[in-house]
Amino acid sequence: MSKIKYYSKEGLQRLHNELHELVTVARPAASAAIAEARDKGDLSENAEYDAAKEAQGLLEMKIANLQNDIANARLIDESKLDASKVLVFSTVKLKNLKTNAIMTYTLVPESESDFKSGKLSAESPIARGLLGHKQGDKVDVQIPAGIVPFEILEISRSPH
Repeated sequence: MSKIKYYSKEGLQRLHNELHELVTVARPAASAAIAEARDKGDLSENAEYDAAKEAQGLLEMKIANLQNDIANARLIDESKLDASKVLVFSTVKLKNLKTNAIMTYTLVPESESDFKSGKLSAESPIARGLLGHKQGDKVDVQIPAGIVPFEILEISRSPH
C-alpha cells in the first residue's frame, strides 16, 4: 500500500517533468546502450551488456516509483489554509529562547524540503512541534539534541 504524499503545484509539476525526461530521453538511451553492447558479440562474457541491462533495470524501477508517487499525490490548495496557525506552506519566523537566535523557515511537504534554502519538511521534529500553534505562542520542541524553547514571532504564507 502506497503512502499518500502532499505536494504544491510546483512540486507535482517537478515530478511530472522528471518522469517525462526519464521516459522520453533516458529510456531510449538505455535501450540504445543495450543494443550497442549486444552488437559487440558473446553476451555470456560481455560486461558492458550486463552493466547496460542493470542500468535499464534501475531506470525502470525509478520510473515505476515516480509513477506510483504521482498516482498517490495529493495537491494542497494553499488558498484554503488558515493563515493564523502554523501549517504546511507557512513561513514561520522563530526565536530560539535559549540562544536568542532568530530564524525563518517555510514548512513544506517532505518531498520539497531543502534546508539550505529555508524549506523545512513538515515531518521534521521542529515543524511537528510548531504545527497548529499561533503567533506569539511559546513552544517547547523536542529535537534529537533535547528540548528547545521557541517563540513564534510571525506566521505568513509565502507565494511559491
